Amino acid sequence: MTDDPEAALTTPTSYDAIILGAGAAGLMCALTAGQRGRRVLLIDHADRVGKKILISGGGRCNFTNLGVAPDRYLSANPHFAKSALRRYTQHDFIALVDRHGIAWHEKTLGQLFCDGSAQQIVAMLCEECARAGVEIALGHAIRDVAHADGGYRVTWGDRIATAPALIIATGGPSIPKMGATGLAYDLARSFGLKVVEPRPALVPLTLGGDEILFRDLSGVAAPVEARAGKVRFREAALFTHRGLSGPAILQISSYWRHGEPVEIDFLPDRAPGWLIDAKRAAPRISLRRLLGDALPTRLADTLTHQLALDGELANTPDRRLADAERRLASWRFHPNGTEGFAKAEVTIGGISTAELSSQTMEARTVTGLYAIGEAVDVTGWLGGYNFQWAWSSGWAAGQAI
Repeated sequence: MTDDPEAALTTPTSYDAIILGAGAAGLMCALTAGQRGRRVLLIDHADRVGKKILISGGGRCNFTNLGVAPDRYLSANPHFAKSALRRYTQHDFIALVDRHGIAWHEKTLGQLFCDGSAQQIVAMLCEECARAGVEIALGHAIRDVAHADGGYRVTWGDRIATAPALIIATGGPSIPKMGATGLAYDLARSFGLKVVEPRPALVPLTLGGDEILFRDLSGVAAPVEARAGKVRFREAALFTHRGLSGPAILQISSYWRHGEPVEIDFLPDRAPGWLIDAKRAAPRISLRRLLGDALPTRLADTLTHQLALDGELANTPDRRLADAERRLASWRFHPNGTEGFAKAEVTIGGISTAELSSQTMEARTVTGLYAIGEAVDVTGWLGGYNFQWAWSSGWAAGQAI
């Protein structure tokens, strides 16, 4: 390279592969390809690698899940993720973490976190990239991507690089304050690839209308079962100043579509008829007292008020108690939207899997073009599943280039 910027633009550097995006998928792809002797350039407009990794899991990085399986991913093609997930598993990544001496623990529901910091995962990936001879270029936006004569030409900053393989690993538009953009989709479309409409996923839901009163419960959380259609999740729900959040709601948000209700079972462990049984056992007890023993006081008060059952159970007809029980088991909320990409942990949709090989992640119609990670229409549940897709898809592409 020369010190003259104009000269630099006329003197491309050749690589075996250029990877756009130094997040989880891009780093994994780079180190895998580098370990196979490929000369790899990894480019990111950010000033450091793995920025989303660093903020994940409350700063401790929920790096995978013991329960990873294809049925825990959403895609227009539910079978697409099977190959990569089978060939590079959660246990393979755990083995890598163990080799680097990073202590970890299982929190709940198979979720694995670093005992220390997410920085340990980033440092591990960077060390593996360095050992594999990967060149990392940071701090300059991509100016141009061109394809001609069987190769790719990428211009960023005052540099040009060429390679026979280009890997799109720039993610989706979730968390734009971290620098996320829709570049992956623009690039895909420029090469003639279809994009499944992206929308926010693992995102809080907003409430309006008569349900705005639940905003007064901001900060209150409770273990519930949340349902959207036939899908259900049992975890905590959290009321916010804008609506509903917490793990159960974030999970459901990936399946929820505008105009549909979300049902909450506030007492999922109660057997049918429990309220009438309570009346028989303790006729002078009130619903407010019963709910207050199982739920946060403010939530119990609000639900009791909404059900208009303030007196002793002895004074309430069984049919009204049965109706109250049904409502508590399937309380319908009607979200008017989500908090959008700004608060979404990931993106649903993306580069269509119909355009890609599930074995290699290469585009079927454009030789040497690959797409991995969140850029692709594969979205996992909350709890380390999306990181595992990044590791698995990045590994698959890294093995192929």
